[in-house]
Amino acid sequence: MPGNSFNASRRSTSKKGATAGSGGKNRSGLKGRGKTLPADERPWHKGYSGSEKLPEKTARKQDKERRAAAAEGRAPKVGIPGSKDTTWGRGGGRAPGMTRTQTSRGGVRGTGPRGPRIAPGRKSNPTKEGPELLLGRNPVVEALRALVPSTALYVAQGIDIDDRINEIVRTAGDRGIPILEISRNELDRMTGGVLHQGVGLQVPPFAYEDFDDLVSAALEQTAPLLVALDGITDPRNLGAVIRSVAAFGGHGVFMTERRAAGITATAWRTSAGAAARVPVSQVVNLTRAVKAAQKAGFTAIGLDADGETDLYQLEAAVGPLLVVVGSEGRGLSRLVGETCDLRVSIPMASDVESLNASVAAAVTLAEVSRRRLHG
Repeated sequence: MPGNSFNASRRSTSKKGATAGSGGKNRSGLKGRGKTLPADERPWHKGYSGSEKLPEKTARKQDKERRAAAAEGRAPKVGIPGSKDTTWGRGGGRAPGMTRTQTSRGGVRGTGPRGPRIAPGRKSNPTKEGPELLLGRNPVVEALRALVPSTALYVAQGIDIDDRINEIVRTAGDRGIPILEISRNELDRMTGGVLHQGVGLQVPPFAYEDFDDLVSAALEQTAPLLVALDGITDPRNLGAVIRSVAAFGGHGVFMTERRAAGITATAWRTSAGAAARVPVSQVVNLTRAVKAAQKAGFTAIGLDADGETDLYQLEAAVGPLLVVVGSEGRGLSRLVGETCDLRVSIPMASDVESLNASVAAAVTLAEVSRRRLHG
């Protein structure tokens, strides 16, 4: 016969028969998962408000992850409940001594030397690097006092307890920061052998101050003083300059985003925590930023070993001043040097070719401070 009459594999029934059930074993798999919780009620979500108690299972998983991260020397993949900050830094705060005011963008700026408070609705400029470890007792104390967002505190077993360690542990506990006690060898391995004094604070990337806000806040001071860094690539020099700016009453530091050091754990440690008190900004083009500061009323002086103006004869020191510091090797770049109003040299008794960039900045800031105090 034609067709499929003799096809042994042809279908002979019109319907498939009933299949055997699971006997109820898969019943739980058929249940729905319920409604989707709002973001502010999900502890693992960045929008979590932090007001609700962590579910037991979530808390257990986070604790397990933190312990695993400590053992492996990496950043834990969990956040701090109730903390929405993903960057740290002043990021919109004012210079020390300022008052609480309303910003032009609708947010409230931070007050005083301790706080960075990110203004609501503001856009910060975080670095692209990953989490950093702040090392040393003074830098960690300063970071905690400045309310720097932190994800973990590492304390070496058997360290000598002093007032700073007591304050560090107490403050971290009050803020809900996980405190992980690890061996000294493990902390050495995590820090690459850098001196840590038995304590390390893990922080997210630094958030920089907006340049326009930096200039505006400085101009509200009695004697505005800013420092610009032209190609400083050593984070230790950056930290040392920030420390000098804080010591001699400066109101901010700015440098380029590319081909320059940023605020890392090394820079923070060298600054001895001064980065919490001094606003720091990054700009795309330093020459354009210097011109903007000049237009706002600052006198820009470039530090140059062959400068025509003697530092000790600098009459402009008493007015709004921008000190431009060149890089470690080549000094001021041509365009930046030509943009400065004055090129200033530091008199030296010996035939030393030049001073280290951070040392030159410190000497200059000290002289500016002296002239302002004594007229």
